[in-house]
Amino acid sequence: MSIRPYRDILRRKSRQIMVGNVPVGGDAPISVQTMTNSLTTDVKATIDQIRQAAEAGADIVRVSCPDKESTAALRDIIPEVSVPIVADIHFHYKRAIEAAEAGVACLRINPGNIGSEDRVREVVKAAKDHGCSMRIGVNAGSLEKHLLEQYGEPCPDAMVQSALEHARILEDNDFFDFKISVKASDVFLAVAAYQGLAEACDYPLHLGITEAGALRAGTVKSSIGMGMLLWSGIGDTIRVSLSADPVEEVKVGFDLLKSLDIRHRGVRIISCPSCARQAYPVIKTVELLERRLDHITTPLSLSIIGCVVNGPGEARETDIGLTGGGNGNHMVYLNGMSDHKVDDDGLVEHIVALVEKKAAELEAEKLSAENLSNEKLRN
Repeated sequence: MSIRPYRDILRRKSRQIMVGNVPVGGDAPISVQTMTNSLTTDVKATIDQIRQAAEAGADIVRVSCPDKESTAALRDIIPEVSVPIVADIHFHYKRAIEAAEAGVACLRINPGNIGSEDRVREVVKAAKDHGCSMRIGVNAGSLEKHLLEQYGEPCPDAMVQSALEHARILEDNDFFDFKISVKASDVFLAVAAYQGLAEACDYPLHLGITEAGALRAGTVKSSIGMGMLLWSGIGDTIRVSLSADPVEEVKVGFDLLKSLDIRHRGVRIISCPSCARQAYPVIKTVELLERRLDHITTPLSLSIIGCVVNGPGEARETDIGLTGGGNGNHMVYLNGMSDHKVDDDGLVEHIVALVEKKAAELEAEKLSAENLSNEKLRN
């Protein structure tokens, strides 16, 4: 019996669409999204939230457009931000047309909820004319009446059927640049629905456990649901839905991808929970390092271990490692090898300096490789 290597994730094959300049699906990196929670008509607040999310690494940001004033505000918002904007549209087809005309990269919409076939055609025409993709967003909490009557309650089959019915509307209008989500606040329901949809079509899938909760509980819930799907190769873009600052959604999203070794951004800290063996205050040290290294975007790994039981082994697998030692002398590892000792005084500052230096070296190596590749292409 052949066993697949335990680290391999065989990603589902999907077609690729563009959300602005961000590819979604195919062999593109799994993108991380969030959504603003400001009033879209408050242009300054919305721009500030989008910029903060982009600085945290967000690839795509969604804004809600419940009225004409919101879609009008998009004309002032979009030129001031660097990431593609998705307009969240419900029911009113004119809001979708206005958003497309304002320059959004994508429309989040359910074609079956915006009226007649003529209205759908108008929205599709606007999307085509302005280079918009779409997302069909099915939610267990707002399934169509005929599906609830057919199935009795929200269930995976009902959600998949809803998604495919909406997809068929777009396909009948010769529009194929869309992705699909089938979100639910119930982890089991969401996972089963995504698994069914993944088998039923090849469109890119937007993952999310909707209304997951506050920062801690929502992070756990989203990680279980999306982690199961991503580990099985399902998912092309993700949004962690938290009752928290949108920046936290982005951070959790990247932490989720880093944990599965799918995509890396910034410093991945491996640290012990600490115990009586710790030779320095591990928890406080990690908290300080997380804050001090938040500006690093270069992918690299750092192990912070309180004693020699697991410290050397973890350090061998990371770019930089710190293992607690006796008498306030702690071993620093570079590239998996013991290199020098550091005492308690200035320990955090020392590690920060090492990480910043390593990040600069990695960026220089990356730039050199890119320049070499470009030179070969020119020749």
